[in-house]
Amino acid sequence: MSESTEPAGPGGRLTTGEVARRLGVAPTTVRTWDHRYGLGPDRHTGGRHRRWTPADVARLERMCALTATGIPPAEAARLARDETRAAEPPAGPATPDTPARSSRAGSGLRLGDARQECKGIARAALRLDAAALDRLLIDAIREHGLVAAWTEVFVPTLQAVGRKWESSGERYVEVEHFLSWHVSGALRRAAPDTVPDRPGATVVLACVPGDHHTLALEVLSAALTERGIPVRMFGGALPVESLLAAVRRTGPAAVALWAQSRTTASRPLAQHVASMEWGVRGARRSPLVLTLGPGWSGRPVPGTARPHGLADTVHALEGLATR
Repeated sequence: MSESTEPAGPGGRLTTGEVARRLGVAPTTVRTWDHRYGLGPDRHTGGRHRRWTPADVARLERMCALTATGIPPAEAARLARDETRAAEPPAGPATPDTPARSSRAGSGLRLGDARQECKGIARAALRLDAAALDRLLIDAIREHGLVAAWTEVFVPTLQAVGRKWESSGERYVEVEHFLSWHVSGALRRAAPDTVPDRPGATVVLACVPGDHHTLALEVLSAALTERGIPVRMFGGALPVESLLAAVRRTGPAAVALWAQSRTTASRPLAQHVASMEWGVRGARRSPLVLTLGPGWSGRPVPGTARPHGLADTVHALEGLATR
């Protein structure tokens, strides 16, 4: 889902469109920073398209980090130029294969070997840039599909933002809420139309009482709907009696219960749902109960299933609902 039609650069150098995706900004923003603040490539190549080296990108990453703290763009550009010059090693022969220096200046988030899209999304979230964030999230879903986008792009970024919040006191809480909200919106926009009920094929998705973490269930709902499986999503903190009533009324093939923490993961509740029956005598049925989320870790519940990860969960439910 490229934002630029520029051809790929030689020797690992990036085009303006590639740099923009890495930073989580629009290509026009990169060009504006180049023309207005002199943050363009240090060296030029033949042709009319600019090519960005790792050092050039590091300077733009620093610009992003500074503006995210509220520093005016002109001052941020001056600091980015000065700081990256001071950090440069002694001059030597430049080659296209010169490795990039490791830098966390762009976002301050530990993303390790995560996909490149994670860095752009993280920077857009730190800047509270709603338009850029929405575009990057939807692009990731279109390029990788719901399951891979969630597993390889969204989760690593959400985890990095969570670690940033935990390590910095009360700072960055707004970034975590902002990112979660926009991920939820992207999942809803990417989800296909609701699938009509089929007897014995419906899957019920709900957080256990006291738990409000719905994002993982939202992507599961979208992925199942994409595969033609009818879903009934009940969201966060569904009361016990309401959950039991929903199961009785829908007669589902499966019930997925999400628990984010051990304090909310109720083994008796999961076992009770697994023991529920309906149907005529001699052909009674019970739902498969899946215990999802970190709250169930290390606490196996007899009579229930605990798949590992979104792909395994989708596979298990797809096979059950299509029997």
